[in-house]
Amino acid sequence: MTGFAPGEREWRARLGTLRQEVRQELVARQLAEQVPDSPPRRVLDVGCGQGTQALRLARRGHRVTGLDASDRLLADFETALGAEPAAVRDRVTLVPADVGRLGELFAPASFDLVLCHGVLMYFADPAPLLADLVRLLAPGGVLSLLVRNGDALAMRPGLIGDWAAVHRAFTQAGYLNRIGVQARADRRADLTAALTGHGLSVPAWYGVRVFTDTVAADAPVPDDETFAALLDAEDRAGRTDPYRAVAPLLHLIATRS
Repeated sequence: MTGFAPGEREWRARLGTLRQEVRQELVARQLAEQVPDSPPRRVLDVGCGQGTQALRLARRGHRVTGLDASDRLLADFETALGAEPAAVRDRVTLVPADVGRLGELFAPASFDLVLCHGVLMYFADPAPLLADLVRLLAPGGVLSLLVRNGDALAMRPGLIGDWAAVHRAFTQAGYLNRIGVQARADRRADLTAALTGHGLSVPAWYGVRVFTDTVAADAPVPDDETFAALLDAEDRAGRTDPYRAVAPLLHLIATRS
């Protein structure tokens, strides 16, 4: 695996597009459903990037630590943070570091909520990172994982008629993602079993971007009324069988008892 860095420029270029906004809006709704505003949580966002979810949580009153290895994305986060009220800014701490340093940077059970969104897919062996994430959770803590759905790798290429990619999806574990980086996918049953092995339960899971995954990478967000209707449809599909099972992204909520 080459990691996320080669695709960073393309990722930044696509921020604000329809596919990205659908992803962020759905994940925010799902987190709000699982993590109420009170009491305030200690939050760690691993691979926080430009800080979309971290900022939303800080606005809701949670104290957030954002960790990322990208100076450019953390600078974007700083810029966004500068536009926030002082109360929100004071609740955010940014840590420029690689996820491999979690063990040395933070004590066990330091956080009530740990986010790891779009990160596991860049690790050939996600087991060490998963163990670190679990170790950082306090009792009763929540782990939010957003991963590429290994059970649905053939869906996107099949819907756009890329039959060679369909064949590869059926025969290989990895794939070339839309920012041009080789990545890996997780099957829900395998990830759930791994979390259970660490003493976590998975009370909820969602599909993300069921209907809009095949839109053009640069497709803009539509007018407010259309976007609201689209999000409602995506939200319902993302929590309803069988639709959520074939979503390109899975959002798993795991809890430590």
